[in-house]
Amino acid sequence: MPLTNGDIGANPAHLLPGQKVMDYTKALEVLEKEYTSRDGLDAKSLLDSRKNGGLTYNDFLILPGYIGFPASEVALDTPVTKRISLKTPLVSSPMDTVTEHSMAIHMALLGGLGVVHHNCSAEDQAEMVRKVKRFENGFILDPVVLSPTTTVGEARQLKEKWGFGGFPVTENGRLRSKLVGMITNRDIQFHPSLDEPVTSAMSTDLVTAPSGTTLTEANAVLSRSKKGKLPIVDSDGNLVSLLSRSDLMKNLHYPLASKLPHSKQLICAAAVGTRPDDKVRLQQLVDAGLDIVVLDSSQGNSMFQIEMIKYIKEKYPQLDVIGGNVVTREQAASLIAAGVDGLRIGMGSGSACITQEVMAVGRPQAASVFNVSSFAARFGVPCIADGGIQNVGHIVKGLALGASTVMMGGLLAGTTESPGNYFVSREGQLVKAYRGMGSIDAMEDKKAGAGGKNSKQSNAGTARYFSEGDRLLVAQGVSGSVLDRGSVTKFVPYLIAGLQHSLQDIGVKSLPKLRQGVLDGEVRFELRTVSAQAEGNVHGLHSFDKKLYS
Repeated sequence: MPLTNGDIGANPAHLLPGQKVMDYTKALEVLEKEYTSRDGLDAKSLLDSRKNGGLTYNDFLILPGYIGFPASEVALDTPVTKRISLKTPLVSSPMDTVTEHSMAIHMALLGGLGVVHHNCSAEDQAEMVRKVKRFENGFILDPVVLSPTTTVGEARQLKEKWGFGGFPVTENGRLRSKLVGMITNRDIQFHPSLDEPVTSAMSTDLVTAPSGTTLTEANAVLSRSKKGKLPIVDSDGNLVSLLSRSDLMKNLHYPLASKLPHSKQLICAAAVGTRPDDKVRLQQLVDAGLDIVVLDSSQGNSMFQIEMIKYIKEKYPQLDVIGGNVVTREQAASLIAAGVDGLRIGMGSGSACITQEVMAVGRPQAASVFNVSSFAARFGVPCIADGGIQNVGHIVKGLALGASTVMMGGLLAGTTESPGNYFVSREGQLVKAYRGMGSIDAMEDKKAGAGGKNSKQSNAGTARYFSEGDRLLVAQGVSGSVLDRGSVTKFVPYLIAGLQHSLQDIGVKSLPKLRQGVLDGEVRFELRTVSAQAEGNVHGLHSFDKKLYS
């Protein structure tokens, strides 16, 4: 008779009466021989709409695999277009309460990508792109150059405009003219007269490097010189480019930064519409150094977008084009055939979007991402999962279903780098304004038309939802506020660390291996009932503090 406590001796207790206990060392062998299919569901069975309906991210979980490596070894490199890859799969949305130059700069520094919104004048958007491209460079090929007649006061104004204060001075105030000095913030900060020329304050004892110097060699000279800027000059002493010490420091602090390999400039994307005026806008963005253009439309499968894609690919072959939004294979096929370099997936799943409710058109996001990305992958077209992202888990699920990157709006809107000011809500919490681009507030914003009579025609919100000709605007989004999340310099690293730990739990060391594992049926899934969703969240506590990172 087995003992109920202590040593059970020679009479072991059985889990089931009469059950033969097998040799535990044979567990893996039995699993392989007797269980023909893996636990859980493969992605195709999970996302079968005829059996399970249209699923969202909350409707399923990814089953754990085997951990045989530290989370720090997980690589998150991924393509965002056919030609451009990022170190992290995170993209900020082109919304006027999410991405302007500050967000685009910091997303790029952290390994992701920011898409500058177009609910503003073409000049303002081009200026934002220019700020991103100037922010961190290897060799600055188009530095701001002053002439000897520029005043100290004008130099101060330029510092306020550009955010930096070190300018080369040449004989005629242009690049490829003879370098005569450098004017820095220290030179003009306490200068007694703002009307005197910069030649009265500039430094003439310069350390330069000859044209043809490599970036590594130039960095070494700059490190030894203890100077803030290193002018690169040709054999005649003419200025050809510039190198900045602050960029060296950024390389140390932001090793994942999304940069072009040849110029070391940050990668910048911007959104445009599909109207004739947007061709003029696009030219200004290209002149400012744009790398990726995102065609911004709630329903991308239109004659307007297809024509725009063909126009861009013919006129700007060096420019990568991301089309969308799409949620079906049929939509995607039209844009792929037109020549897009990437696709944006999602319709009505954003936190501030009511398209599915008002228009009865759209698709649950998980179903959209899986069906479109699996089709687009056959043509080598990367996809962005746009919308429905509320936490790290949703990011992982979007990537597991085939997206190469995810786009976030509301998740980033409360950060320091998003446009707008903080205010205190009625509940006493620090919040920031956030609105969908289909909201009445966004569609009536007059910044895009510079306050002119044709503001509605130039508005990004009305264009995105094909409403620029409507006398009565029908909202497809709402306006609200989001809680303060602090700086993206802390929030995005939290998202990256969470992604790495999640992939570690799944048992894959990179995003390509995650996608391949899903394709091969090695990575498995499980449906979640409503009760399972409640169980998987915080429950049974009287109160709790949900602090996500420290």
